Amino acid sequence: MKNKICLVTGANSGIGFVTAMELAKRGASVGLVCRNAEKAEKARQEIISKTNNEQVRVFLCDFSIQSDIHAVSTQIVGHYERIDVLVNNAGFIANNRTTTAEGLELTFAVNHLGYFMFTNLLKKPLLASTEGRIINVSSEAHRFAHIDFENLQLEKGYNSIKSYALSKLCNILFTNELAKRLKGTNLVTNSLHPGAVGTNFAKDANSLVKFVFKLGKAIFLTPEQGARTMLYLATDDEAAQHNGEYFDKSKPRAMSAEARNETNASKLWDISLELTGLQGQTF
Repeated sequence: MKNKICLVTGANSGIGFVTAMELAKRGASVGLVCRNAEKAEKARQEIISKTNNEQVRVFLCDFSIQSDIHAVSTQIVGHYERIDVLVNNAGFIANNRTTTAEGLELTFAVNHLGYFMFTNLLKKPLLASTEGRIINVSSEAHRFAHIDFENLQLEKGYNSIKSYALSKLCNILFTNELAKRLKGTNLVTNSLHPGAVGTNFAKDANSLVKFVFKLGKAIFLTPEQGARTMLYLATDDEAAQHNGEYFDKSKPRAMSAEARNETNASKLWDISLELTGLQGQTF
């Protein structure tokens, strides 16, 4: 990974931090895209001290705020002429149904529209890579989701688990549609299930979800184990031969029938354009 330029969102903790650390160990220049400045700087200093790689930079962004995504993307495009690896990892699970400043359901906005906006706004440096990779962290939770475009943001029947599962289905649909648009370029994109990882991911969820996570921590994967598939997709030569596939344990795995629906993938892309105002700026 020497001389490669990599961006990892949600990089100050959990599997994002491990991925950023391992990429830095392998000689990559790594951008940590994080929400909290103090935690991000602490992560940066730890990565530098453990890898002796000074090429680690922090970029601040709250993915629930579209103006933040625009601002950080502009900053990144100004700093890097190319991006070789983009890992969309930042994730969230809300307690109650909450909306953003744009009136969007929060989990959907962060987990799906955050990926969608950030990736498309980095189009120029991504296309400048001679062998670029876009990696979207999804989940096996996508198998429990059904997409209803009349209730996409769950104004009816909201609960935390349902909203999270739907956002993870959207991650795969986004990946699949993006893969079609990347044909003929030097870029590939894939989605993945990292496994059930014991992190602080569910700290903002309701008490039931927190309780399930607490009970499961004894059997959950470590962040190091959970990052393996991300690192495989980011670094392995064989992984570059795949485009638009869903990975689990570093191997392609069949996604749900809903996730394979090309019509829904195309429709979600168009709706995402409307919700983000990115017409004319996307792949």
